[in-house]
Amino acid sequence: MKKAALHNLGCKVNAYETEAMQEMLENAGYEVVPFREGADIYIINTCTVTNIADRKSRQMLHRARKMNPDAVVVAAGCYVQAQDGKEVDPCIDIVLGNNHKKDLIKILEEYDLKRKAEKAGTDCAEKAYPAVAEIEDISQTHEYEKLHLTKPGDHTRAYIKVQDGCNQFCTYCIIPYARGRVRSREQTDVVSEVKSLAANGYKEIVLTGIHLSSYGIDFDGERHLLDLIRAVHEIEDIVRIRLGSLEPGIITEDFASELSRLPKICPHFHLSLQSGSDATLKRMNRRYTSAEYYEKCCILRKYFNDPALTTDVIVGFPGETEEEFRQSLAFVDKIDFYETHIFKYSKREGTKAARMDGQIDEQVKTARSAEMIELDRRKRKAYEQKFIGKTVDVLVEEDALINGEKVQTGHTKEYIKIAVKSSENLKNCIVKVQIENDSQIIR
Repeated sequence: MKKAALHNLGCKVNAYETEAMQEMLENAGYEVVPFREGADIYIINTCTVTNIADRKSRQMLHRARKMNPDAVVVAAGCYVQAQDGKEVDPCIDIVLGNNHKKDLIKILEEYDLKRKAEKAGTDCAEKAYPAVAEIEDISQTHEYEKLHLTKPGDHTRAYIKVQDGCNQFCTYCIIPYARGRVRSREQTDVVSEVKSLAANGYKEIVLTGIHLSSYGIDFDGERHLLDLIRAVHEIEDIVRIRLGSLEPGIITEDFASELSRLPKICPHFHLSLQSGSDATLKRMNRRYTSAEYYEKCCILRKYFNDPALTTDVIVGFPGETEEEFRQSLAFVDKIDFYETHIFKYSKREGTKAARMDGQIDEQVKTARSAEMIELDRRKRKAYEQKFIGKTVDVLVEEDALINGEKVQTGHTKEYIKIAVKSSENLKNCIVKVQIENDSQIIR
């Protein structure tokens, strides 16, 4: 039995795809082992969102080759897709572009035959090196890659990929070039997968995609995310539905009102912001103003009681003046996010922003990041303090040792992490917990 090891880099969509490839390997008779020495096959699902992500992808590929020089090293996903199969590193044996992860088993078997033929020295042997590359012009792809999952790595919460690709072309982002245009998964296929996960005991589903808000626009030009959510909501054994990152444009009175009528929906909304300065947003090609974004947050708070609003912010984007940064900081302060994920702008070759004038000094970016992080720390604590004295539903996920005490931990519907004290094994149970003091909230 051949041993295969997988390593994931990047987003939740990548994580879903990696778990789907693992399940394919197990079903085909491979033994999946930890990512360390001794594997026969190493599969790295790469990321290319920044130059740093590219470097990490290359490092993991070289690490795999070093762990076993005779192993088959597979580079899958966004990094090799963005490279378009060019300049393939000699440490790679197989390149799997996006939309070809589904072909993993077939390609491994074909590659193995070629290697055996080479070793046998037969006349018909083809040289397996340089790498076998399964890659296509992703910008011309209209097919959603069919992957399926029945048992994700997280045994209490399942991330479900329902959409791929992006049509937005933000000036800092390489992802439309690596993932292609919007492609949505058929609703019946999503429902079938969620039903199988529910049958295997999963209680919480997270719907995710590269640009989740665009789900369904490739069907008929209209958004269909709400239709999908309603269909998943009908599945009896699913207790919670959480949404991945949303774009502000999808938040309307009708959308929020309809969601609020679905009791399984978690009041936890990640609305990507990137900047609170209108001038910076325009350079980013974000297609909304700060005032429009603020309106969307107000709509959510109108229909949900104190929802957890989280976001992403980039500091030090090309041309960001001190005044623009102050505007962004003040706007984040005004919104009162539960969590703000702060990123220092990282130049990504191949994007418009990488060629823009006014690249910001690294020390300036670091200083601005520190200010935004401190604001996030204060806002996060203030939001969590509102829950002291309240009784909340917690989905228990794992054991932990906190200050020398054994506890179990889980998350509320708002995604606040809570310590639960019990002598019973409560994993994958939803329990009511009264938050008596700050020490029960884990940061």
